[in-house]
Amino acid sequence: MSNNESLAARAQRAAQIAQKPELYKVCEGCESIVVRDAATCPNCHGYRFDTESERVRSQAEILGKRLPTSIPPSELH
Repeated sequence: MSNNESLAARAQRAAQIAQKPELYKVCEGCESIVVRDAATCPNCHGYRFDTESERVRSQAEILGKRLPTSIPPSELH
């Protein structure tokens, strides 16, 4: 998948999240968006989340405009 295709897919997913922010939450460790039912973040294994709908919407907008980034495990501890 090219960068443009990846950005388009992320933007589409972000729009879906922004339409129903009550189904998601933002990880306070790595700022990923995860489903509301998640006990820990699948990316950084954090367990603190922001569940405010406006925060989810704004984070979805941010993430939908950039390519995915990874956090090296060494930076998580």
